[in-house]
Amino acid sequence: MNTPQFDLSAMLSTPQQTAVQQIPCDQLKPYHNHKFELYSGERLEDMVASIKENGVLSPIIVQPDGDGYEILIGHNRWNASKIAGLPTVPAIIKAGLTEDEAEMYVIESNVMQRGFENLRISEQAAAVALRHSEMFSQGKRNDILRELAHLENPSAEPDSSTLNPVGSKLDTSESVGKEYGVSKGSVVRLIRINKLIDELKALVDSGELSIRAGVELSFLSEDTQAVVAECTEDCKIDMKTAKMLRASADSEGNIDRDTVHSIVYHDDTEPKPKPKSVKISNETYTKYFRNGEKPKEITETIEKALELYFKNMEDK
Repeated sequence: MNTPQFDLSAMLSTPQQTAVQQIPCDQLKPYHNHKFELYSGERLEDMVASIKENGVLSPIIVQPDGDGYEILIGHNRWNASKIAGLPTVPAIIKAGLTEDEAEMYVIESNVMQRGFENLRISEQAAAVALRHSEMFSQGKRNDILRELAHLENPSAEPDSSTLNPVGSKLDTSESVGKEYGVSKGSVVRLIRINKLIDELKALVDSGELSIRAGVELSFLSEDTQAVVAECTEDCKIDMKTAKMLRASADSEGNIDRDTVHSIVYHDDTEPKPKPKSVKISNETYTKYFRNGEKPKEITETIEKALELYFKNMEDK
């Protein structure tokens, strides 16, 4: 079944879809599936200062949601406007969008504004997964890219280099990788990373969980991933452990909690304490041991002495 084309010209001919309106900041809320990190630090401070001086120069894009509006494009402008003390922000309201169309606005705008290479791993994964989806319509994407470019620079001519012909075969890992400048293998791995729960995605973003280990964990069910995420508070999940977890899962990716703990904690239900080394002073060494005595002999002597000591303590 062919996916209906996203008709930008029809949208532009509808006044309520393109007219810029001032919407109170308190009537706006973030997109329900927003995956992208908001600006912070100096970048946020610069945006706040610019808005205080010049206002919001480019309107945000929103869609109706209950008594208010959900932001599709412009989360940072909205956040900075609130900090700057603006009561309203200019916005274009898009009514009647499907879930896929709304998702495309959110993801494509972030890729366009920040650059794919500057996104976090989880953000790249979201973009690649959407781009690779069988439900994705190239015609819709082309229209959205044209609209975003027009909003950024109304006088600029359309750049066809960023667009692809409608109907071209672009739902393969190779073509998606070529578009974003990554290998086919990277595309496959990013699609798997997108299947991780948020807690594990955060570990991938921070580098605490490697991408390849994350790929292995992505084959687990969400419930099992949640148990694994709990374990990461005590220990790090390496590639070997991730592979063992995947191999232990049933056909639906489930592993019982005890088995997860056994694998992650290496046959213990609780994490093993790290062994501590104890140094013996030179005075103690020369008092109880001969020069040249082997470490194994010293260890055996200490163990026997401790065993005798604790036995005497129990007898008291």
